[in-house]
Amino acid sequence: MAKNGNDAEIDEGLYSRQLYVLGHEAMKRMQNSNVLISGMRGLGVEIAKNVILGGVRSVTVHDQGVAEWRDLSSQFYLREEDLGKNRAEISQLRLAELNNYVPVTAYTGALTEDYLTKFQVVVLTNSTLDEQKHFGDFCHSKGIKIIIADTRGLFGQLFCDFGEEMVVYDSNGEQPLSAMISMITKDTAGVVTCLDEARHGFESGDYVTFTEVQGMVELNGSSPCSTGPYTFSICDTTGFSDYVRGGIVSQVKMPKKIGFPEFVMTDFAKFDRPGQLHVGFQAIHTFQKKHNRLPAPWNRVNSAQTGSAKVEELDEDLIKKVSFLAAGDLSPINAFIGGVAAQEVMKACTGKFMPIMQWLYFDALECLSEDAGVQLTEEECAPRNSRYDGQIAVFGTKLQDLLARQRYFLVGAGAIGCELLKNFAMIGLASGEGEVIVTDMDTIEKSNLNRQFLFRPSDVTKMKSDTAAAAVKQMNPSIRITGHQNRVGPETERVYDDDFFESLDGVANALDNVDARMYMDRRCVYYRKPLLESGTLGTKGNVQVVIPFLTESYSSSQDPPEKSIPICTLKNFPNAIEHTLQWARDEFEGLFKQPPENAIDPKFMERTLKLPGAQPLEVLDAVYKCVVTDCPHSWADCVSWARNHWQCQYSNNIRQLLHNFPPDQLTSSGAPFWSGPKRCPHPLEFSTSNDLHMDYVLAAANLFAQMYGLPGSTDRAGLVKILQEVKVPTFTPRSGVKIHVSDQELNVLKMVLFLPLQDDDTNFHMDFIVAASNLRAENYDIPPADRHKSKLIAGKIIPAIATTTAAVVGLVCLELIKVVQGHKKLETYKNGFMNLALPFFAYSEPIAAPRHKVRCCCFIPQVCKDYKTLSRFFMFSIHKLSFSCSDFCRMTEIVTKVSKKKLGKHVKALVFELCCNDTSDEDVEVPYVRYTIR
Repeated sequence: MAKNGNDAEIDEGLYSRQLYVLGHEAMKRMQNSNVLISGMRGLGVEIAKNVILGGVRSVTVHDQGVAEWRDLSSQFYLREEDLGKNRAEISQLRLAELNNYVPVTAYTGALTEDYLTKFQVVVLTNSTLDEQKHFGDFCHSKGIKIIIADTRGLFGQLFCDFGEEMVVYDSNGEQPLSAMISMITKDTAGVVTCLDEARHGFESGDYVTFTEVQGMVELNGSSPCSTGPYTFSICDTTGFSDYVRGGIVSQVKMPKKIGFPEFVMTDFAKFDRPGQLHVGFQAIHTFQKKHNRLPAPWNRVNSAQTGSAKVEELDEDLIKKVSFLAAGDLSPINAFIGGVAAQEVMKACTGKFMPIMQWLYFDALECLSEDAGVQLTEEECAPRNSRYDGQIAVFGTKLQDLLARQRYFLVGAGAIGCELLKNFAMIGLASGEGEVIVTDMDTIEKSNLNRQFLFRPSDVTKMKSDTAAAAVKQMNPSIRITGHQNRVGPETERVYDDDFFESLDGVANALDNVDARMYMDRRCVYYRKPLLESGTLGTKGNVQVVIPFLTESYSSSQDPPEKSIPICTLKNFPNAIEHTLQWARDEFEGLFKQPPENAIDPKFMERTLKLPGAQPLEVLDAVYKCVVTDCPHSWADCVSWARNHWQCQYSNNIRQLLHNFPPDQLTSSGAPFWSGPKRCPHPLEFSTSNDLHMDYVLAAANLFAQMYGLPGSTDRAGLVKILQEVKVPTFTPRSGVKIHVSDQELNVLKMVLFLPLQDDDTNFHMDFIVAASNLRAENYDIPPADRHKSKLIAGKIIPAIATTTAAVVGLVCLELIKVVQGHKKLETYKNGFMNLALPFFAYSEPIAAPRHKVRCCCFIPQVCKDYKTLSRFFMFSIHKLSFSCSDFCRMTEIVTKVSKKKLGKHVKALVFELCCNDTSDEDVEVPYVRYTIR
């Protein structure tokens, strides 16, 4: 097991998704940081969990207190049998299991200045104001970075001080921009015009470098300032050589020194709250110091007082609520503040991303009753020696009873799914007569362990849903939870049928693809069930709540489709590594996946002959080669095939392209053909001493052998010997290719059985794609990509980090609390977007469900009305929409026949799509009608 340190190897198998967020350099800096986290209530353990998963050098958890009943409402590593035991010691045992690379120790003594000097980052939670001031000043003077985090019921506070001069190496985490150049002027402020039709994206103050500029070779390291969407100005170019053509301009991220002035950042929809909440938290500290306890929940007599606080317009009602809720301890609030705080720890360790400067205040008062006249009493919220005491202090016992009876469907048990289940267990969802059903068809992989914190190394290869369900049962034995291994879709509608959905109170998505999200959205609209939707992308996260009849659905708005790469660019004119990687992916599919699949497909010929244009010949040629001309009989045959294919792709085909379009080719307008986005290629010469050439042949030969069930080899010395005997055909220009396949040869297809190709690194899949892509990049003088970057681009991997997931899920569960209470006002619900790298937080009202008026009726497209009989449906239609129907009986008979003969027992209703026209014969949109079968 590698140890953390300067020379430590980073376990890419474990940290792969996080590496795509932070990068290797930031990870190495983080591995040199020792972190102290003081306070092991719900907020402290949340921060510790995320920091340990992140991979710092070490974590010390500190607490002098013992576990109490109210801790169990959010401290997921404390059990009822742990009551009365030290929180740090109990938490350490379970936190230490999260990451074998991060030692976790417990400290139960008093914090001293001398003790703090052991750490690079100190986090204080559940601390007094005096402690915050004292240790804050000390850490500032010693260059120790300090974070103070606190939650009080529905309120959260975060403070960061990373010293007088902190270096930020990357302020936003975005990939550096680059663009191709079409023109550079000679001027006192030379103007660069980019070739792409899209905006270049550079901003004033960005630093860039220039490469491949023909003519004005003096350009390097200039700092442009943006003058428009397609051009920008740089330095004085009057003394430079004349620009001829070509060139690429690339953004360079420069280190930036920042200090820590006092600055407030908050929910962008509540500009007036930070100052008020600052006063409220100060009042709680004062009350606690005076009475040695927090104000009693919803106590209207002995509440905290603001004293002589200087606020221009003090919101007394808000301050009272801070006091009323101060004793509360909520898992969703701790998840959100804990996720954000842990990200700030990583920023402090690495200099990656812009820190919070300096205060963050957050509240979720919308979770309280919508009825302003409803006031909870102290009796309703008093402690009951229950694991939910921290939550009852905020919402009383009625909500707890409602939560216990909920029946929820969780789709996905990955990173978001694990966090949701943890929060479900803590808030007591389905802890009575209700149930949580979680489905996920995947098994646990090593790379999951960095984010999906319910899993351990010993769980690898086990089913996610069952393992996650067992883990949260340990956190709260009362939760009723069932694991499934089904993919949601039309094929499982006999499992998740009418009875199943009608029994649900709501659905929570924890999915990683749009198609599955849209499918679940359609099901929730049809069955009129609330849907909690969320997603993450690195440090970015979003939350959307879908409420029947109130908000728009998930499918109502979509991101634009991903921009595709033109075929001609992939085949002949690549100019970026993304192009060569996509080409390599296609190459893998075309060589090792599609031909064998086609060969064993009994309907291959039938499907192929229906393809348009020349595609049937191309497909037949690939299969014919696979089965007849290229069929190997030994490892040497596989090596020979791989070597010849290398020659074809990286030498002969390039020579053919240059034969068709010589380097000095001109367009019809007289301009150079090989200019702008067209990079003139050059053929490669194979060498056994070139590692990249050998990587390609070794991977391709092994894949080819695997496809035919032949033994492969990783012996490079033996590979060289075989290659010395391989005869490589010389290049001969060709004008066209003809394919002749006899019926007898086609019949061979039915006789060959190929072994399935496994899509993972151990079977040379990624070796081949990386080598194939970088060889083609060398053909076109495109900078290559290492294996890590190649996997990100070629695999279309979604970068992910535990901090974002925790914060996003905290917001999801706040919306869940509103849904369970049955909130009816649109403004009560919040959709959210965050980018922890900037940092940026924005929350807004959901968009209202669209409504359409047809004659005298107002319809919401989500709504479908139940009718017990068709005749009532038609009578309603005739009255409201002026429809007519000539034969009720025949329609009833049709429904009866269809329901008995065509539909299974799992279907309880038919849906009628109504096609209507107005008096001018224009189409009119009206809702579909659901006919319940009795």
